[in-house]
Amino acid sequence: MDFNLTDEQRMIVDTVRAFVATELEPHEDEVERRDEVPAELAGRIRRKALDAGLYAANMPEELGGGGLDATSMTLVERELGRTSYALQMLVARPSNILQSCKGEQRERYLLPAVRGERHDCLAMTEPGAGSDVRMMTTRADFDGDGYVINGTKHFISHADTADFVILFAVTGVEEQEATPSRGPRKRITAFLVDLDTPGLTVSRGSACVSHRGYHQCELSFVDCRVPASQRLGEEGRGFELMSEWLGASRLSVAATSVGRARRVLELTTRWAAERTQFGQPIGRFQGVGFPLADMVTELEAAELLTLRAAWKLDHGTMTDRDAAMAKLYASEALGRITDRAVQIFGGMGLMAELPIERFWRDARVERIWDGTSEIQRHIITRSLLRPLGS
Repeated sequence: MDFNLTDEQRMIVDTVRAFVATELEPHEDEVERRDEVPAELAGRIRRKALDAGLYAANMPEELGGGGLDATSMTLVERELGRTSYALQMLVARPSNILQSCKGEQRERYLLPAVRGERHDCLAMTEPGAGSDVRMMTTRADFDGDGYVINGTKHFISHADTADFVILFAVTGVEEQEATPSRGPRKRITAFLVDLDTPGLTVSRGSACVSHRGYHQCELSFVDCRVPASQRLGEEGRGFELMSEWLGASRLSVAATSVGRARRVLELTTRWAAERTQFGQPIGRFQGVGFPLADMVTELEAAELLTLRAAWKLDHGTMTDRDAAMAKLYASEALGRITDRAVQIFGGMGLMAELPIERFWRDARVERIWDGTSEIQRHIITRSLLRPLGS
């Protein structure tokens, strides 16, 4: 693996970092205070992102996107990770799963999402089916020329600002023997559902300590009818579709964790160099200097794991284990780094006057969404034992 960035990649990093510093970071305190991004501000940031060529950087050029490879996109995610999700999501990266759109779906959902005219959200998680996707109970029953959907999804990020939802629902069971513990294997299908469809209600979920302004919502489907033309992919192939397109989302979490950890390290290092106690900068004391050494070491290791997985994705060799290791280590390293930062800042680290307590709170969710740390460890363990027949 070549660890040197190309000239184009260095330009991408510089461009995104400057955009984050000038267009996003100045609004962090307002978003934190209001727990929302004002609509006028959101529109202004989106327009600037479009003008700067940063919008839909993950989508192919032939669709109007940036056409970046996985490594370059990981660098973009890393730089966007320096700020909160409420702000960085305005530099939108539409869900890659939309590339599965066919026919009129491309004109109605895919292309408008790339152009910034429509915005998607993804709905898999349910109150009784979080990490265990196969246990979802939301059903889509075929009826005439369409499907009738009933059920509930929760923890659906930014559904309150989306125009349509990429929904996963049960459409039957597999024709195979049921397992004693889990029963019949459910067939999962993906759908594109407009948020204003009759029978679909979107409500704000409980307040979350992480990433204020980036809301999680509940979606309630009651006899919600969608035409068969809005089925995404083949019926019963939703799980495969999910695995094909969404595996790289773990890389996004890893990359944003690395970016946020880098910013926290920069702030903490500056504090350790400028804050004096007992006649010298506190960074000269081993009790502060050694944690700083651990922070930068873990950060570099997390970044290398993340870029390695992205490089392998570009070369068609990334495995589920590669993505799981990157997501696991980077998200947990971010947790340790932000915790050490609070300790080094002392009492000021917990005060709203400084951003450290916000980074500390925001870091916690990274070990949960897009697959908990336990799920990532399960994926890694399984990759080790399966070749041995266990």
